[in-house]
Amino acid sequence: MTDDGRGPVEAATADLAAWLATAAGEVVPVGPPADGGPADGLTVWPLELRPGRQTRGTGNREPYRFTVRYLLSAAGPAALPRLDRVLAAAVVDGEPEVLLEAGDPELWRAFGVPPRPALLIDVPVQVARPLPAAPPVLRPLRLRQLPMRTLDGRVVGPQEQPLAAMRVELVGTAQATHTDPAGRFRLTGVPDDPEQTGPVRLRLVGRGHTLTADVDPADTDLVIVCEPPAR
Repeated sequence: MTDDGRGPVEAATADLAAWLATAAGEVVPVGPPADGGPADGLTVWPLELRPGRQTRGTGNREPYRFTVRYLLSAAGPAALPRLDRVLAAAVVDGEPEVLLEAGDPELWRAFGVPPRPALLIDVPVQVARPLPAAPPVLRPLRLRQLPMRTLDGRVVGPQEQPLAAMRVELVGTAQATHTDPAGRFRLTGVPDDPEQTGPVRLRLVGRGHTLTADVDPADTDLVIVCEPPAR
């Protein structure tokens, strides 16, 4: 539940409706495409829930992630310019993720309406897990100062194209940065603990996806390839 008592799907729907109102230039009602609805206008409807890629953190329990897929349909010729504005805004903003896959005749037969121009919109959602109670401290605390290191790397897509404005987070810490136009990033203040060996886990957020990568902190030519999750 959110702080205002709404569930995750309800909150995601309200947020998407607010974004659509700005992009389309008018309020977009939430409802299925049906005869007898708006004669000329857009409607948005949560079509299905799709599983998301789950991650595991080194500290607190990671949220449960999934995707809500919405159907944005246009009724009447006057709705087409509004649909165009929504599509252009999504492309320019880089989110939400829009798919041109709403032409399945079975889908429209299920709604009982003729096929009409429409988009599928995927909105990532997460549900926070409750934190377990911390166990009592039974031994004196031992403090030691860890040296820090800097982690440099690049984030690219499947075709080696650099991905700019991707948020790169060091899982389990507050350390985070963003990639530059060349896809490069630099994380400072990465703990360099000689008593612990193994990879460092990074979380990458952007373009409608959240991915994780385990990397070698000693790698001087670190390249992370982001591939979108299979649908």
